[in-house]
Amino acid sequence: MADHTISRRRLLGTAGATGLALGAAGGAAGYAAASSDSSDSTGGSRAALTSLGTDEVMFHGKHQPGITTPVQSRGHLIAFDLAPGAGRTEAAALLRRWSTTAKRLMAGEPVAGADTDIALDAGPSALTVTFGFGHGFFRRTGLEKQRPAALDPLPDFSSDRLDKSRSGGDLWVQIGANDPLVAFHALRALQREAGAAAKVRWQMNGFNRSPGATARPMTARNLMGQIDGTNNPKPSDDDFNKRIFVPEKADGTDPAWMAGGSYAVVRRIRMLLDDWEKLATKAQEDVIGRRKADGAPLTGGTETTEMKLEKTGAGGRLVVPLNAHARITRPDQNGGAAMLRRPFSYHAGFDAKGEPDAGLLFICWQADPLKGFVPVQRKLDRGDALSEFIRHEASGLFAVPGGAGSGEYVGQRLLEG
Repeated sequence: MADHTISRRRLLGTAGATGLALGAAGGAAGYAAASSDSSDSTGGSRAALTSLGTDEVMFHGKHQPGITTPVQSRGHLIAFDLAPGAGRTEAAALLRRWSTTAKRLMAGEPVAGADTDIALDAGPSALTVTFGFGHGFFRRTGLEKQRPAALDPLPDFSSDRLDKSRSGGDLWVQIGANDPLVAFHALRALQREAGAAAKVRWQMNGFNRSPGATARPMTARNLMGQIDGTNNPKPSDDDFNKRIFVPEKADGTDPAWMAGGSYAVVRRIRMLLDDWEKLATKAQEDVIGRRKADGAPLTGGTETTEMKLEKTGAGGRLVVPLNAHARITRPDQNGGAAMLRRPFSYHAGFDAKGEPDAGLLFICWQADPLKGFVPVQRKLDRGDALSEFIRHEASGLFAVPGGAGSGEYVGQRLLEG
């Protein structure tokens, strides 16, 4: 029987495997693969792990993993409510357990104690685990005075059809990996370790294109067939940290424990695919404002070409319609509002009418949701052509603290401050 003190990577032997070359956040990721052979314990030949399996994301750092990490091919979102009677002490113990487990799993190591061995044969596979706190967490732990003002409930939007049982939550966990078994292993481990301290409120599963599925790194497509993630803020942008992360030095806006953290807005957006797919390609492009084939604006160029909002065509009509989704969501049309979109697609079967329950697990990150998500969504709510083909069915807003330093657990500065 395998010794669980040895990492999965050492069990497999990764000599000769190359590192994974990752692109900018928003769906672009390159890959490299190694196919050299190594001998297994029986004397036979076994191929070394490719870079897909060996890629490792660090748990400790200034920011939590899973924010600027390129989006993975498999994702799980899960929200918990603290159990009756559980408070600050229980929450601290839970975050300590979860952080220890997340660190091990992200390093490609089994869970301490009784591991399920679900991912025994795999490497880390770019696994990330990210933790956040919902509005109710602070009341349950007696920390209301430490609750950020930015965590106030989101306003109502006319397009909302929200299921409260699949919205909100005291604690939120985002899991991403480039291998489905590695991702599920983390989901199962964290759910088991919640024990009597917290119970699952809701859970959702998502997916994206796998690294290496395209001939070159490309921005991902959503289930409408549209390139989704163009012009996402990039870590190389001068104002990236200002837009996405809470300042390291307290400025009076956020509590000190949120330094280096971010706010995640989570929306389950169902796509009415049967209606969408009845549209001709040209009609779909007018709804979005971009060409379906390559993501370029209707005014010409490539995916990254600046959209010419005032350009007109035959009859003097605007080439990019006034209600086109890409026009409405541009930062320069929303007072500079920007957010880092990091979504997963989902498919949860078919409803009683035979229509697919499928769409987008929309996740966006920003330093302040009142300056990021809210103004853009309000504008979309007033006249986005895409609104006819989507339905917002669940929602959550979570304060995601900065990363844990060496020897710390996530949220320690809040829970022990």
